[in-house]
Amino acid sequence: MQKDLRRKDRALGPEEKRELLARGEYGVLSTVAADGAPYGVPVSYCLMDEALYFHCAVEGHKLDNIAANSSVSFCVVGTTELLPDQFATRYESVIVSGRGEEVFGTEKQRALEELVVKYSHNFMSEGQRYIEAHSGQTRVFRIGIADISGKARR
Repeated sequence: MQKDLRRKDRALGPEEKRELLARGEYGVLSTVAADGAPYGVPVSYCLMDEALYFHCAVEGHKLDNIAANSSVSFCVVGTTELLPDQFATRYESVIVSGRGEEVFGTEKQRALEELVVKYSHNFMSEGQRYIEAHSGQTRVFRIGIADISGKARR
């Protein structure tokens, strides 16, 4: 789904949005606290089975927020280039909205393995040992993609 964009001429197509999500280095997870206070934090993530996954410690501010309100937004910014003489910027970005839900068992294991593939693909055996040693101290969340928008100035 594509949210209404003011600049429809800059809208990314479905494959472009997916590709940017797949290659992004990090994303900014935005949550809302029980008292309505917004909170955004950069996180490592992966795209798997048409959902985004991120790992984190077993407690923290973002987890408190997700427990209070599972609606989240996730923004990935790709390549950018300042165009100072034009007072503009070349950019590409994707914004996903959905619900943050903790995953367990096989889904948690697969997501952790996919994170190793994305960020440390030359160290798969070491990554597997790391997962085994630290899985109990790690929580993993899925963001089901309920809505997605993306645009670029190229």
